[in-house]
Amino acid sequence: MIELFVLMYGFVFGSFFNVVGLRVPKGQSLFWPHSACPRCNHKLHFAELIPVFSYVWQRGRCRVCRIRISPLYPLIEFVTALLFWCAYMSFGLTADFFIALILMSLLLIIIVSDLTYMVIPDKVLFIFLFLFLIGRTFHPLEPWWDMFVGGAVGFFIPLLVSLVSKGGMGGGDIKLFGVIGLLSGLKKVLVIFFLSCALGAVCGVVLMMFHIIKKGKPMPFAPFIALATLAELFYGEILIHWYLQLINYRG
Repeated sequence: MIELFVLMYGFVFGSFFNVVGLRVPKGQSLFWPHSACPRCNHKLHFAELIPVFSYVWQRGRCRVCRIRISPLYPLIEFVTALLFWCAYMSFGLTADFFIALILMSLLLIIIVSDLTYMVIPDKVLFIFLFLFLIGRTFHPLEPWWDMFVGGAVGFFIPLLVSLVSKGGMGGGDIKLFGVIGLLSGLKKVLVIFFLSCALGAVCGVVLMMFHIIKKGKPMPFAPFIALATLAELFYGEILIHWYLQLINYRG
């Protein structure tokens, strides 16, 4: 029964994350105006707002003007529900479960904003920074100061990479690593950083091979940070083990 409630709330929150990721970068209210088609301005009714179902029911198009609806909307809704369910199955009703929900909420919002606008809003990062500080106050890392070391390293290593590469990493990505480091601690944020860079590099090469993007053209990096963070969240011990083995091998 609890699993079903977690799934249902995941779909609902996924729909809300779409709204946050799309409206906050444009400085719009989250609650006004009412959700509407961007082309014909048709105000969406209740049935058109049901996560995933409405997209399938309308066959991916506006019911009035028939413009295509971005598949990103149902994808975020479905993935949110799936991740919430995975978090519950992995952690149960514990403090780790609720911290995982907050972390996944941040990641899903910035995926929407970065894919849509190539922007990671400072407002979103500051709100979640505050939430992470509260979470780690009541459920601290061991040792407690690891959160501050993780936050500092998570911020300054990407900053150094950006300076050396002359803008190879955006300011939003740098701040995002810092916020994640504060929650995760030193070892985990290092794993997340190197894994996200590896994922981004591989994906970038593949996209250039198929001429989807051109060499030197920027691409959203937040989705790779999110993937690496989620991989660490659910498979952290395995990834840290591999990372330490890699360091020892190079040493």
